[in-house]
Amino acid sequence: MGSVRVISTKLLCATKAKAAAAGPTGTLARAWSVCLGRGVCSSPWRLQSSMSAWLVDQYGSNEVLKFSDETPAPTVNSPNEVMVKVHATSLNPLDIAMRGGYGAKLLNLRRDPLSVVNSDREFPLILGRDVSGVVVDCGSEVTHFFPGDEVWAAVPPWKQGSLAEFVTLTEFEVSHKPKSISHTEAASIPYVASTALSALVNAAGLCKDRCADKRVLIAGGSGGIGTFSIQGLVRGLGADEVVNYMAEDAEEHLETMEKFDVVLDGVGGDTEQWAMGLLKPWSGAKYVTLVTPLLHDTDSLGLLNGTFHAGLSLHNTAFQSAISSGVFYRWGFYAPDGPALDEVRELVDAGKILPVVEAQFPFAQVPQAFQKLEEGHARGKTVVRVAEEDEEGQSEEMGQSDGEYQQEAEHK
Repeated sequence: MGSVRVISTKLLCATKAKAAAAGPTGTLARAWSVCLGRGVCSSPWRLQSSMSAWLVDQYGSNEVLKFSDETPAPTVNSPNEVMVKVHATSLNPLDIAMRGGYGAKLLNLRRDPLSVVNSDREFPLILGRDVSGVVVDCGSEVTHFFPGDEVWAAVPPWKQGSLAEFVTLTEFEVSHKPKSISHTEAASIPYVASTALSALVNAAGLCKDRCADKRVLIAGGSGGIGTFSIQGLVRGLGADEVVNYMAEDAEEHLETMEKFDVVLDGVGGDTEQWAMGLLKPWSGAKYVTLVTPLLHDTDSLGLLNGTFHAGLSLHNTAFQSAISSGVFYRWGFYAPDGPALDEVRELVDAGKILPVVEAQFPFAQVPQAFQKLEEGHARGKTVVRVAEEDEEGQSEEMGQSDGEYQQEAEHK
C-alpha cells in the first residue's frame, strides 16, 4: 500500500504542476521538478539552507529587532506540513507585545516543554502572525495544497513567524488566498479574522443557522479588530444587526440603543464595566472579551500560580454576571483554522469583507513599520512587503480612500 500512495502522490504533484504552469504562478510551478520517493513534493527551495529574516534574540523595544540573511530556512519535517514563500505580512499589536516578552512563559512551554528548565531555548524568535504567499514545498500527506498555490494563513504565536522569506505551517492552518485581492491586501486579514471568528463561533456560539435576529456589538481596539471590516464577517455568519463602535463617547451613545445579544470586546480595560450592561438580561446573551489576563498572569506569577489566578478571575466574573443578569461571560482566543479562513475567503471574494491597509513598508524597514503601529490611532493594518519583486510601489501612508474603503465594507 505504501508504494501505491507514493505513485499516486507523484502523479498528483505532476498534474498540479502542469496545471499551475498555465496560471499566474506558472514560473514557480515549472521550477519545482521532482517528487521524492517518500512522497514529499520537492522544489529548488528545498536546497536553500538559509534565508533573510528579522529576529529577536532578547526582549525589549525596537532596538532588539535584528536583520539576518543567514537565518536557517525552515524545512518540511512532517507529512502534513507546507512551506510557504512569504510575499507579504502585516503587524498586529500582539507582535509588539511579544517583542517585549508578553506571553513568554506559556508560549515557550507550548513551543518546547523543555523550556521550563532552559529559558534560553526560545531565541531567536521571528515575529509576524499574518502571511500571504505561495506554497513551495509540501509533505507526503498534504492533499489540499501544491507548490505554486497562492495561500494565506495566520501563524500561531508559538511558531516562528512570517517576518522572514519562508514559513512552515500545517495544511490545516493554511487556506487558499482570495483571488480578488493582492498579497499585500490579503496579508492584512488572516490573524484578526481568525481571532474574531474563533471568538464569535467558539465562544459566542454564532453560526449561520443560529444568527437570525441577533444584534452584535463590536468594541474595536486600535490596531486590532477595529482595523478590520468585521461587520462583513459577522453578517456572513447571519447576524441581523452589527454595530462597530470605537468612539470615545461609546457608553453614552450605546445606552440609548436597543440591547445586544453579543458583545465582542477587543479593547478591555474599562469597556467591560459598562458594556456588560448593554446585553439583553436573562436571554442567553454573551459577553466575549479578547483581552484576557492569562498570559500576563503567567508572565508575572509563573505558570502554575498565573494559570490559577487567571482561572479564578474568569470563574468569579462569569459567576457574577450569570447570577446578576443571566449573561454568559467568556474569553475568546485565536485558534489556527484553515477551513475557517476558507469561509473568510468566500466573503472577501464576494465583496462582503474588504481589506483595510493603512501603511505599507518594504522588508528592509520592519523597525519603521513597528514604530508606525506603536503610534496608535490606526485606521487600518500596517503591511510589510517581503517579496519586493512581486509587489509594486514604495513605503507609503495610505490616504483618505482607505477610510472610505472601510466604511464601504461596513455597509455591505
